[in-house]
Amino acid sequence: MKPAPDFRLADQDGTERSLKDYAGKWLVLYFYPKDDTPGCTTEACNFRDAREVIAELGNAEVIGISKDSVKAHRKFIDKYDLNFTLLSDPEHVAIEAYDSWKLKKFMGREYMGTERNTFIISPIGEIAKEYLGVDPKDHAGQIINDLKTLQAA
Repeated sequence: MKPAPDFRLADQDGTERSLKDYAGKWLVLYFYPKDDTPGCTTEACNFRDAREVIAELGNAEVIGISKDSVKAHRKFIDKYDLNFTLLSDPEHVAIEAYDSWKLKKFMGREYMGTERNTFIISPIGEIAKEYLGVDPKDHAGQIINDLKTLQAA
């Protein structure tokens, strides 16, 4: 396993958070393109609905990161009653550190954007599992199964 890159970003309330704040816990860190878009809303709501089960697995936390603003994150959380932290990374520093800033294509146009990737970080701050280009529909269930396996190991 390799060390998870540290980050220091503001959450939906403007409070600064870093990887060190989650030491001793399993962390599900997911990167997504944009608040309140269809795929991102599906993924966020699935994590919301699975949050209690995830929390029971080693006191695990869920954190979403996108380049949306603190204010946009607060609106997204309030609109969908999300029960986990969203971090704002407008300069895409953490997004790049986790190799989730990629060249994307949409309707013949190329641009740089956030890839939908997730990382499970161990209580000692190492990347235990990574998921690249995830499907937002069934991803939370996949995380639950893998957290069970990782904790049993």
